[in-house]
Amino acid sequence: MEHSVSRRDALRYAAAASAAMAGVGAAAAAGAPHARAAAPTLIDFAAAQIPADAIRAAGHAGVINYVSLSRPGSNFGAKPITRPYAESLTKAGLVIVSNYQYGKPGGTAPSDFTRGYAGGVADAKTAWQLHTAAGGARNAPIFFSVDDDIDRQTWNDLALPWFRGINSVLGAQRTGIYAGIRPCQWAAADRVIGNSRTPGHVWAWQTRSWSNGQIYPAAVLYQRIIDTASNPGPLIGGVRVDVNDVLAQDCGQWNFHQ
Repeated sequence: MEHSVSRRDALRYAAAASAAMAGVGAAAAAGAPHARAAAPTLIDFAAAQIPADAIRAAGHAGVINYVSLSRPGSNFGAKPITRPYAESLTKAGLVIVSNYQYGKPGGTAPSDFTRGYAGGVADAKTAWQLHTAAGGARNAPIFFSVDDDIDRQTWNDLALPWFRGINSVLGAQRTGIYAGIRPCQWAAADRVIGNSRTPGHVWAWQTRSWSNGQIYPAAVLYQRIIDTASNPGPLIGGVRVDVNDVLAQDCGQWNFHQ
């Protein structure tokens, strides 16, 4: 989809993207409402590859894209991210963050975190292969999804061993989590996710779901808008997207971890 953008808007969008790339886009303290409103935003999506110019025209600084395959019976056009697409985003001044999610509750493949230590090993190897094939930075983190409202027992019995398996391949410093507030906190406490270069922040990409209106102060990303059938997200390049606030200068973007 083509967009007509004024010169003033184009300069504003370019400045936002440059700020995120330089790691200074979210210098204000995380957790303050005005800071979140002023922060750069990244979009995440699966249905199709959204053209870089459409993302910039919508005012976003970059993307969180999948380094995982589509589940059986599905064919998501943005899974996995490809090198040509990644290069088009980078050329446009957009940043990229990597995320892994294959299974889903009630989907054709079970939630990834239920696969235990051996599953974590396998998932990390797949994620790393797809991440590097697309040109992902070797020191950048990959966020692994806990896309469900789990309790502490489920974390201890299932998700934690899965993350230990991921750590055995990538190391904790290159491991991140996508989840509600509690698993983000547990992952940090159990030291299965790494630290951002922004002081006081860890590789936690927190979703608004299952977070009871709270934001984890150490998170680097916050999924504020979630696309659902009853509450559709913004339409960009013909694709409905989720929108994420950048809460730390270093949110795991590839170009910051070359």
